[in-house]
Amino acid sequence: MERGWKEAGLVVLGIVLHALYMLSIFDIYFKTPIVHGMEPVSPRIQPPAKRLVLFIADGLRADKFFEMDASGRYRAPFLRSVIREKGRWGVSHARPPTESRPGHVAIIAGFYEDPSAVTKGWKANPVEFDSIFNRSRQTIAFGSPDIVPMFCAELSNSHWKSYPHEYEDFATDASFLDEWSFEQLRDFLNRSKTDTNLEKIFDGDQLVIFLHLLGCDTNGHAHRPFSSIYLNNIEVVDAGVKATVELVERIFADQRTAYIFTADHGMSDKGSHGDGHPANTETPLVVWGSGVRRPSPASPEDYEDDDTKFVDQHERHPPTPLGWGLRDIERVDVNQGDIAPLMSTLLGLPCPMNSVGSLPVAYLDLNEADVAEAVFANAKQILNQFLQKSRLKQATSLKFKPYMPLADYETIVKEIRKLIDKHQYETAIESAQDFIRLSLAGLHYFQTYDWAFLMSTVTMGYLGWMIYVLLHIIKNYTSILSHPSIPARKSKASPVQKNTVRIVGVSTLGVCSIILMVEHAPVLYQLYLALALLLWTEILSDSDFLYSVWNAVFSASPMSFIRTALASAVFILILEVLVLSFFMREVYTGVFLVGGVVGAVAVSCNIPGLSMIPAFVWASCWFLSVFTLLPVQISDNILFVVGSGFVVLGLAFWSWQLDRSLPADQAMRSIVCGPFYKSRRSNKIFYIQAVVVAMSTCMVWVSTSIRGQKRGLPLPIQLMNWFLAGISIILPAFSAPEILGRLTSIFLGFAPPFLLLSIGYEAFFYSALALALISWILVEATLIHSPVNVDHDDASFHSVICDSIAPAFKATRPLKLGDMTVALCFIVLINVAFFGTGNVASLASFEISSVYRFITVFSPYTMAALLLWKLLIPFILVTCAFSAVMKLLKLPRLGCYFVVMLFSDIMTIHFFFLVRNTGSWLEIGQSISHFGIMSAQVVFVLLLFSITNVFTRDIVVSPREQVKLT
Repeated sequence: MERGWKEAGLVVLGIVLHALYMLSIFDIYFKTPIVHGMEPVSPRIQPPAKRLVLFIADGLRADKFFEMDASGRYRAPFLRSVIREKGRWGVSHARPPTESRPGHVAIIAGFYEDPSAVTKGWKANPVEFDSIFNRSRQTIAFGSPDIVPMFCAELSNSHWKSYPHEYEDFATDASFLDEWSFEQLRDFLNRSKTDTNLEKIFDGDQLVIFLHLLGCDTNGHAHRPFSSIYLNNIEVVDAGVKATVELVERIFADQRTAYIFTADHGMSDKGSHGDGHPANTETPLVVWGSGVRRPSPASPEDYEDDDTKFVDQHERHPPTPLGWGLRDIERVDVNQGDIAPLMSTLLGLPCPMNSVGSLPVAYLDLNEADVAEAVFANAKQILNQFLQKSRLKQATSLKFKPYMPLADYETIVKEIRKLIDKHQYETAIESAQDFIRLSLAGLHYFQTYDWAFLMSTVTMGYLGWMIYVLLHIIKNYTSILSHPSIPARKSKASPVQKNTVRIVGVSTLGVCSIILMVEHAPVLYQLYLALALLLWTEILSDSDFLYSVWNAVFSASPMSFIRTALASAVFILILEVLVLSFFMREVYTGVFLVGGVVGAVAVSCNIPGLSMIPAFVWASCWFLSVFTLLPVQISDNILFVVGSGFVVLGLAFWSWQLDRSLPADQAMRSIVCGPFYKSRRSNKIFYIQAVVVAMSTCMVWVSTSIRGQKRGLPLPIQLMNWFLAGISIILPAFSAPEILGRLTSIFLGFAPPFLLLSIGYEAFFYSALALALISWILVEATLIHSPVNVDHDDASFHSVICDSIAPAFKATRPLKLGDMTVALCFIVLINVAFFGTGNVASLASFEISSVYRFITVFSPYTMAALLLWKLLIPFILVTCAFSAVMKLLKLPRLGCYFVVMLFSDIMTIHFFFLVRNTGSWLEIGQSISHFGIMSAQVVFVLLLFSITNVFTRDIVVSPREQVKLT
């Protein structure tokens, strides 16, 4: 009982440690940039515009907006005429994560949220920061319930309205959502003619009108950005913008209105967004009206590269694609965050106080004096953020290190002011822009001020955890220390010595905690340090055990030592190859090509005369190797999904009859297929499952056909799909308990939900993975009879579990060095489940159209749950097979879990050092995802063990003692 509690405590400690250290990268690299307490800086200019109309077409790609259609016409004729006759244009570069909330925050507030903000992508939060809406006298907004309330719900100076969530139906043409927004503004403007209260809203300056247009985003997700529905939606937006502009100009005849048209993010070819692909980061920008410069002809200087890049790491002066037909008009690209200071300047407002955008002066039609004042105000606003962060850090640091390049910032401010006063406006503008870049560098300095302390603390914590787990495995799952050839320590450490180590460790923690409290460090900092110190204290306090391990390693025979060292090196090398696979999926192709040959040879050598089984092992591994060569983007192909349904049925019937193909006296048949004859009930369960798979295959065809007619999916069809997916996963628990029969039932049980959630070739991946898992079990079954596995006395890691193990563990056999390959195979297969048909490290790998056979009305949490369920199914298959192998080999379940945890942490700490805060944001985002995946995998495996235990706990394996080998 006591040992069980210790094991549970170690598991809980692992969960807590990995959860905390997963958060550490956000403290190290991506702390929130928001600070408060600064004073706003108003530009000393006469506002060129009294009102500003902001159109944001959610999910609109730049190339689809600017290019011609198949008939040679442009999709946005009105806005194109604006580009050529009235205003300025360019591409707005968004920074990943390219989601709705971060994109709108960048446009409206001028700063880029940290990557964790993607978790708030659909969440209607109160306004937590300054924005152009806060600064305006009045804001009027219409649009999506996911965006408009996020920015306006808590503002007293706003009038807003959004449509119900039920309007966001992915089964229909969503362009009517944009028409709704245009109609609401049109009615509001028309009512202002007769309503005195509304007339007061429009009477005055500093008015912002915001229209959020969700149609392109919804149609892009549902129908892809190259579909006629998405492209026609651009025409709907253009027509709505034209009608709105004409109405505004008719009601306000003072020519004091400015207009900005842009998008929060683009859309990938497969209908998703989130990463740093140009299709997601490049959005159109068109600006015109009061205070905006008119078009200028393009010149060769416009395309000269100055070695600077935008926030998405794209070139500053890229050539305009010929198909856009705009090479003769000057193009001015901006960072998405630059739009906020542009809007502020046009209205004469202070820049949002947390804005990091630089004013794009090429868009302004102001005299040089006003441009210089506007840029100077922009620079002082960013400087104020730097000074506030500097003051906050200095107030909480015992030894403060200032940012030296801005130590004499007052002199720089005075010099720029003198240049403006002397009418040296061009020099003043250049100096202010340089000052902005310097202040942004200072902001980055304080964002990463605690980097060294946190990195070293977390590293020591990981190393301490890995050593602690390794020692736990040696102590409780091997008898390496009980062999008589290992010399015992002459004098054991006394309890006083052990307590002294603990007292020193706790004292050190206390002193460090006091220092952190004085510096007002976050509580998480103290937790990071406490975990690291406590782990190392526990390791060092057990000096007797450390001495015994040291003697065991160096007193072993030279061959045992070399074998253990060589095996450890090979394991680490394979884990490093798996790290490489996160960047090159093709690595798994090589792994399974080699694995197929090795597995086939292993079967042939250990049980001669079975030509079919080695061929099956070889073919199944090679079949699975194909999928990591296929493109990540999955195209819709209903024939693949339906065909995969028939493949599932064929494989199930083949596996059901596999035992008959093996000779009756073969050991493999007795071990894998078990001593049980198939009962009538188990036969009935199998045939029911086959019928459910067949019905699910038919429902895939029916559901897709109905959606192809651009009709909503009828409720009875949705309910039938839910029923089939739900009932199928219950049936495996009632199937025959022998290994092959139970795994076949599990394969059939999870096939219906996976098929119903598939859209293309990934449906075949399900069958390929199952074949590889069966091959793994067959190979392990043959290796049981390998001469290498014959029991023998050895002082190496090949010894039995010590006698003190609880009775519940006596049904298991000892962990051997060779058993590490089982855990390694599990990690390889789990990672193949991650990357076999996509890249979980990229947000764009979540294919939202996968859920349309269950739900079509936008419901983010339900859709996210279905997507996660689809991702979870391959992991369940792998873990069920792993559980079966542990039963087959009589391995301790928790012992194997700790080995998997140890191997995973070797990869985790590698990815911790690969997290980047430089380079492209695509690379940075993926490095975060890689670290997060491996950190979560340690906890995730425990969850998988719990889920799959429902299906595998009663699996029965024939005792090998009763098996007669041929």
